[in-house]
Amino acid sequence: MGRFVAYAFEALDAIWRNRARSILTMIGMVIGTSSVIAVLGIGKAASGGIANSLDAFGNPGFFVSVDPKQDDPQAAQIQYRDATTVAADNPDVLAYVFPSSQRNYHVKANGIDYITTVSSQTGVVFDSLTLHEGRRIGEDDVADAAHVTLLSQSLERRFFGAGQALGAVMRINGTRFRVIGVYDDLKASIFSNAGQSDYMEIPYSTLNEIDPGPVDSLDVYPKNGATLESVRAAVLRSLRHIHGPDAQYDVQDALAFLGAFEKTIEVVGYGLTAIGGVALLVAGIGVMNIMLVSVTERTREIGIRKAIGGSSRDISLQFLMEAVILSLIGGGTGMVLGVLAVLVAYGAVQKLLGPAPIPWLVIVAVAVGFSTFVGVVFGTYPAIRAGKLDPIEALRS
Repeated sequence: MGRFVAYAFEALDAIWRNRARSILTMIGMVIGTSSVIAVLGIGKAASGGIANSLDAFGNPGFFVSVDPKQDDPQAAQIQYRDATTVAADNPDVLAYVFPSSQRNYHVKANGIDYITTVSSQTGVVFDSLTLHEGRRIGEDDVADAAHVTLLSQSLERRFFGAGQALGAVMRINGTRFRVIGVYDDLKASIFSNAGQSDYMEIPYSTLNEIDPGPVDSLDVYPKNGATLESVRAAVLRSLRHIHGPDAQYDVQDALAFLGAFEKTIEVVGYGLTAIGGVALLVAGIGVMNIMLVSVTERTREIGIRKAIGGSSRDISLQFLMEAVILSLIGGGTGMVLGVLAVLVAYGAVQKLLGPAPIPWLVIVAVAVGFSTFVGVVFGTYPAIRAGKLDPIEALRS
């Protein structure tokens, strides 16, 4: 152990003697390590924030919509009453079937006229979205086709100001509605409707009452154990019985889609990290180059060490130690800069996507691991070359 400590001090002394050259060599390590840490840390935080926001929507079930590529899509349009028929036809596979629609309506309140998105909502809650105030739409609201609505906070601020919408009256497409709740601002709103965008919900039965006609899709929630294929077969069988054997529909597993989306975000993050790793590769080549120069400059010193009994292994280990320490100093500096970049960027990520954990243990492990790896891999050849020098030829140089 004492020998390793002695080699470490000798390596530090050699680095200090050639500090200008060493600093220039370490700059590559600093840039490579800091870029990898910054991309990895910010990417992980962003993907975690997106995943948390998507998880707030719970299980979105299956979406069933008309295939627009078929010969006569109008004949296959899904009607409001189809939800009841499909559910009644398949009680062993389907737990819930709801008609789903979104419309852009003129909304008037407090002297303001604004066009916004109004979406149908069920009386069964499948998500974990939080309310700023008020309550959710319930099954009684759906059964009575009640004229009640929930707003996003941005829409509340647009019409009433913060904290003043609850109990207010609004006119949607000319029909009077009462505000019963306001959603909290949801981060990652680019992936959702109920985020910071302008958005309203009303019971799906009420939407059909004020705007009867075909619906956009069916939201299908299977019973436990039901597979995508069994759900697809059951829904298609019922809809084709209603609209004819030639009707074509798309059945999509929304949960699988969201999972694939999260996976894609994660893969993109790793891809960007790998791109940052190219800078580490370049830095490693720089370390190898500077160590080869160091071996050439210290050839006589190597010859003297061998002449007084130094083994090839000891000399190789000394130069390998120097390469590793050079890499660790550069990697450590890069880690500090990378962590600072993550902390600075995290504020923006948190504001946009919400709080998400930063894997500090992974970040530190990556920084130390990459630095050691670069030092060992790119320092091995110069170290071996130093150890194999002939002592007589070295002394003559």
